[in-house]
Amino acid sequence: MLSYLSRNFMKNILLSIFFLFSFLLGFQAQFAVGHTTITFNDPTRTGGFGTGGGNGRQIQTEIYYPAVSTGNNVAAATGEFPIIVFGHGFVMSWDAYQNIWEHYTSLGYILAFPRTEGTFSPNHGEFGKDLRLVVQKVQELNSSAGSILNGKVHPNAAIIGHSMGGGATILAAENDSFIKTIVGLAPANTTPSAIVAAVNVTVPALIFSGSQDGVTPAADHHTPIYQGLNSSCKTFVSILGGGHCYYANTNFNCDFGESTSSTGISITRAQQQERTYSVLDPWLDYILNENCDAYAVFVNATAATSFVSESNCTASLFPVISESFNTLTSSVNGISYQWYLNGNILPNSNTIAFTAVEIGSYTVVVSFENNCSETSLPYLLSALGSKELEMEYTFHPNPTVDFITFNNKPLVPLTIQLHNLSGEIVSEQKVTHKIDLRFLVEGIYFLTIGKQTYKIVKH
Repeated sequence: MLSYLSRNFMKNILLSIFFLFSFLLGFQAQFAVGHTTITFNDPTRTGGFGTGGGNGRQIQTEIYYPAVSTGNNVAAATGEFPIIVFGHGFVMSWDAYQNIWEHYTSLGYILAFPRTEGTFSPNHGEFGKDLRLVVQKVQELNSSAGSILNGKVHPNAAIIGHSMGGGATILAAENDSFIKTIVGLAPANTTPSAIVAAVNVTVPALIFSGSQDGVTPAADHHTPIYQGLNSSCKTFVSILGGGHCYYANTNFNCDFGESTSSTGISITRAQQQERTYSVLDPWLDYILNENCDAYAVFVNATAATSFVSESNCTASLFPVISESFNTLTSSVNGISYQWYLNGNILPNSNTIAFTAVEIGSYTVVVSFENNCSETSLPYLLSALGSKELEMEYTFHPNPTVDFITFNNKPLVPLTIQLHNLSGEIVSEQKVTHKIDLRFLVEGIYFLTIGKQTYKIVKH
């Protein structure tokens, strides 16, 4: 069993390293962007936008998809692609979000933009129903013989919305788990209230906020929506210096509203979009493509100095085993745990107690959301140990940009190891009072001294 775990661990490490380098260097598949327009129909409702969908509510939808060449109604590329249905902001047309569809279609997603409720008196509840219905309608295209997207649609889907569309996204996901995730870009409270509806949303959620947003201030909109979500995994990301409209391209209506309400915006539109993608790309890859390794990239992105974030997710982070008071503990929380001693199965728990005779090699497999799991490095428990190495240490400053210093200085020089989130050793140093982190990229690391492990954040 231990040899199997070791092989499995090394496989995970190699996959993680490959993904991290591929992501950072931009070696992701790039597709041409195809476009088609379809008017869907809901026979149970009236109104909408567009014609030709049949009796009932008309929902004209602009669809962008990975294609063999750029153009209208061109052949789709080979493969199955997850769906992103996108809700526009108040009096904002779908074409304000060209940056969104060009970015994500090229990465292998189908983007659908319903054009309903674009007037100065929109019905937010109807817009939420439209977003939900379009997910279903695009999924049905996968088995439609005459469709460009026949056989091209992956069942995994997300709803993303900006401003009014962000609030409508909450309404769309209320009491429904058919989608894999929702994302709100500066989501606005709506009528009916997205804040009230949030308690009935259980799917994984990501909420973005610009710290200088005066159109939908975080305290009145983004934060209460986030706090109300009943999602088992949710994350709030505030982009420092960011505004309300910069998630989209230049749009007269939105930009005019921002000019009269937001102050102190200190980053450019391009910078805000780049920072949004740095967090949203790995989140979608993790949730929609079910790429477990992408979660570590997501966590490192939210730890950057340009964001303030919080999260309740128990998701795929590399576990490190620590020892204290005859107990071994996993450094990360998960949905379930499986411990092994010398390859033999032990009872499941986040912590495990041991006696003096239970020495040997311990390993823990932690299971997370999205059918992901991570296996720790083996932890060798011996009957004898150095009291110096068993001390509890504290450091300052943490987070840091260059060095961390022991608050309780070791009595002898110590050999320390730094692991990244994938478990890879990135540094081994012999230190007496100060640890050098200047060479590391921004992110979360684990510092190991003997049998003690500490979480370190590098800015």
